[in-house]
Amino acid sequence: MAVSGIERDSLICAAQTGDPAAIGRLLAVCQSDARRYARRHCQVSDVDDAVQESLLVISRKVHGLKAATAFSSWLFTVIKRECRKLERAMFRHEPLDEDLAEHQLASKSDNDLRIDLAAALESLPAHYLEVVLLRDFEELTIAEIAERLGEPAGAIKSRLHRARELVREYMIGPQATSNNPKESP
Repeated sequence: MAVSGIERDSLICAAQTGDPAAIGRLLAVCQSDARRYARRHCQVSDVDDAVQESLLVISRKVHGLKAATAFSSWLFTVIKRECRKLERAMFRHEPLDEDLAEHQLASKSDNDLRIDLAAALESLPAHYLEVVLLRDFEELTIAEIAERLGEPAGAIKSRLHRARELVREYMIGPQATSNNPKESP
């Protein structure tokens, strides 16, 4: 959906007035630029979320933009901020107390562990579940998974690591996320 610079500026001005059709068209026009920029600044698994959140911010705040010529730099700033926010959220968790975690898992029966594991896997978002199943159940290598999914090996490693963390957190529960077991309920 290519538009000239003049058309884009008039579209931005119309969007600033609150015209819903103009806002929708502006978001459609800038989506490919947003996606391309997000690919450079986000984890592969976060690109879609960053673009979606950024476009939502743009749609809500475009009326406050002072000059249409500043739109592109503002768009890229919003995307970069969303990428950073998603990255911080991904790593925002307290480390698990290893002794407490081991004790909790050892105290469960095999059947209970199977049930908990099945529930943990079911709770995963689809893109995390897919890499866990390919790696741990189909026993594919990281390279084979990357080839099958058409994504870089680094993205697959990152997604697999995060998926395993989520499964572990689910299996152990919130009581093991404290560094001090005495503070746990």
